[in-house]
Amino acid sequence: MNKAPSVLLLEHHLKALKLPTFLRDYASVGAGCSQERADYPTYLFRLAERELIDRERRATERRIKAAQFPVLKTIETFDFAAQPSLNEPLVRELLRGEYVGKKENVLLVGNPGTGKTHLATALGYAACTQGKRVRFTTTTGLVTQLLEHRDERTLQRCHKQLERMDLILLDELGYVPFSKAGAELLFDVISRAYERTSLIVTTNLPFEQWTEVLGSERLTGALLDRLTHRVHILEANGPSYRLTDAKRRLKRK
Repeated sequence: MNKAPSVLLLEHHLKALKLPTFLRDYASVGAGCSQERADYPTYLFRLAERELIDRERRATERRIKAAQFPVLKTIETFDFAAQPSLNEPLVRELLRGEYVGKKENVLLVGNPGTGKTHLATALGYAACTQGKRVRFTTTTGLVTQLLEHRDERTLQRCHKQLERMDLILLDELGYVPFSKAGAELLFDVISRAYERTSLIVTTNLPFEQWTEVLGSERLTGALLDRLTHRVHILEANGPSYRLTDAKRRLKRK
C-alpha cells in the first residue's frame, strides 16, 4: 500500500533527525494511544521515552565494544564462595562506580587463576553501563604498543587516546619483565593517569616484588607512589579456579 505524502515526509524527517525508534514505533504507539484515548503529550512522551532508552542502550553497547574486553564477564557469574579471602562488600561498593568519578584506582592482587581478570572485567563492564569510557589491555600488550608507537613516532597520539578514557584496565602485571624502555613507557602512562584517569591493575606479585618486573627500584617506588595514593586493594589468595576445575574433570574420568 502506497504511503501518503505526509507519512513519507514524516519518515524522511525522522531519519534526518536520527530518531530510529520514533520511526519504528510511531504507528504502533499511536494505535495504542488511540485505543486508550490518550492525549498528544502522552503519545509524544511514550515515543520520546522509547527513543531515549534505545539511545542509551546503543551507547552502552558501543562503549562495551570499544573497551575491547577479551571475554565479557559480569559480577553475576563470579563465585565469591570459592574465594572467601576476597572482600565482597568492597567489590559491591566498587561496582557502583563512584571510585571512577573520584579518580581512584583499584589493585587486584592474588594468585593466578583466582578470578582477578573476571573481577576487573566486571568492574569495567559496570563502568561502561554507567556512561564511562573504558579500555582493557594486558600490561604486556600495552607496553608492546607503546614501544611500537615510540618507534613510529606516534606516541603522543597514543597518549591522547588513553587520556580520553575514564578507566583503564591493566591486566596481568608481573608475568613478563619489561625492558628499561618498556618500564619507563608504562610509568609514563601511569604518571599521566594520576588523579586524571582511574586505573584497575591485576597482578600476581606483592608490591615488594614489582622491581623484578620493572627493573628499577627508583622507578618502581615512583610508580607505586602514584598508583597507591588513592587506591582500593582487593586480595584473592584462594585456590586457582582453573586448577580446581581441572582436578574435578579428572575425577570424573
